[in-house]
Amino acid sequence: MENRSTPSNFIKNIITEDLRSGKVKEVITRFPPEPNGYLHIGHAKAIWINFTLADEFGGITNLRFDDTNPVKEDTEYVQSIQEDVKWLGYEWDNLRFASDYFDEMYERAELLITKGKAYIDDLSAEQIRELRGTLTQPGQNSPYRERSARESLDLFRRMRAGEFKDGEKVLRAKIDMASPNINLRDPVIYRISHSHHHNTGDKWCIYPMYTYAHPLEDAIESVTHSLCSLEFEDQRPFYDWVVAECEMPFVPHQYEFGRLNLAQTMTSKRKLKLLVDEGHVDGWDDPRMPTISGLRRRGYTPEAIRSFVYEAGISKSQGLVDLQMLEHFIREDLKLKVPRTMAVLRPLKVVITNYPEGQTEWLEAENNSENEEMGNRQIPFSREIYIERDDFMENPPSKYFRLFPGNEVRLKHAYFIKCNEVIKDENGEVIELHCTYDIETKSGSGFTGRKVKGTLHWVEASQAVPAEFRLYEPLISAEEPEQELEAEGLDGAAEKPEPSFLDQLNPNSIEILQGFVEPGLRDVVPQDKFQFFRHGYFNVDSRYSTPGHPVFNLVVSLKSSFQPPKQG
Repeated sequence: MENRSTPSNFIKNIITEDLRSGKVKEVITRFPPEPNGYLHIGHAKAIWINFTLADEFGGITNLRFDDTNPVKEDTEYVQSIQEDVKWLGYEWDNLRFASDYFDEMYERAELLITKGKAYIDDLSAEQIRELRGTLTQPGQNSPYRERSARESLDLFRRMRAGEFKDGEKVLRAKIDMASPNINLRDPVIYRISHSHHHNTGDKWCIYPMYTYAHPLEDAIESVTHSLCSLEFEDQRPFYDWVVAECEMPFVPHQYEFGRLNLAQTMTSKRKLKLLVDEGHVDGWDDPRMPTISGLRRRGYTPEAIRSFVYEAGISKSQGLVDLQMLEHFIREDLKLKVPRTMAVLRPLKVVITNYPEGQTEWLEAENNSENEEMGNRQIPFSREIYIERDDFMENPPSKYFRLFPGNEVRLKHAYFIKCNEVIKDENGEVIELHCTYDIETKSGSGFTGRKVKGTLHWVEASQAVPAEFRLYEPLISAEEPEQELEAEGLDGAAEKPEPSFLDQLNPNSIEILQGFVEPGLRDVVPQDKFQFFRHGYFNVDSRYSTPGHPVFNLVVSLKSSFQPPKQG
């Protein structure tokens, strides 16, 4: 992996000063995903920030799963997250789970109760929400808020013993129901859930809330710089309250940065999961999904993604990044790496009537005109070929330089051909063209007798390999889809997202075509990548491609007007 440090930013400046002043002796960061879904492009930025900054200062980074909600979590997500982090090019120093600390979290919760800083509440999640107030109106105290520490401690232990049903009681922090910060209005810190946990099995039937567990995890692991996205800024006072009132020996500090919001890209895990569960997409790794596994299956490279998040940078402000910026970096990464070959996505047969029947000749073609080290290949040419249907018009407009009756064009790597006859079916649809070729115009022969303005790509018909092509547009039509906080709600009642966002789905997000590729692509394997002339960069699909019948995913088209800003 290339060794590229982060550009100057406010977090880097904080770390530099903390080391200089002796506030910290070693930088410790963590990437703390909840294992309730697959990682997406926004996580790539968080991964890069945590791992790269720690590495720059000779520190360490833990991969830690915030697995506090067994109802939503699964080992599938744990495994996929580890695979994605490794694929992006990062190695963690320690693998941790929030569930590793459940015993200590429970003890700290008992400490809060004993100090009068937490109490057992019998209200339902809905009642708690109703009494919480609004951003402009204070909340109201629960009738159970003045429960004695002794009674609350007894009830808490009975909750752990399994005496009560799910939702019957919760443990709440006792802070300030009139606080202007709604996150300090006695948030729930433990709830009952008789659920099997992927890591602890059936040991527990009560589980800590994410916002209570997270600061404790950081403190236990001696995380020096707890880096998170800006929407968690309002929760920092509760983060600090938990660390202080639980009397943690080590005090971590939270710093927020602007999250990565990509135009026409939904990164709410709840909404992405809904798309998967309801079959709107082909799984978490659907090439239209903004997940790391989806981008990988589509054909993006870790180098391109790292360059993208590097260029997006680290700032305190939220912003919307143009999708063209991400596409720019995959083009830049692939242009010198992959062979450039010919594929016909919408085939139209051409018969070259003056070419000898039964004859096949092999023509030489360079694999990448910008990278001579990739060498050349041999491609067949014969009497029958396929061209793109879009490259022919029977009645073209002016300045149309491709094929039409009476016009002559160049076949790339081959000869000039001239269209003489158009064959149609009973419905008047063009099904075949009859052309003639000029043997003197062979590519590379030095012919200069005349010029043509159009050059077409093609595939020889008898040895062409049938192939499927999947063309993609953004899955979401809205320029700036509504995002959600990644962490679950403070009351533990994470709701199913409203289905209205489904109205933003692009009905044209995928187009499947049947065409042909050169015979040299018969034995391609998943993750092989190619540039198909005039079409774009394509990647062999890992799910549907089979030997002899490859399936290609469009990674990105060839051209873009985007220009990245120059680094100062």
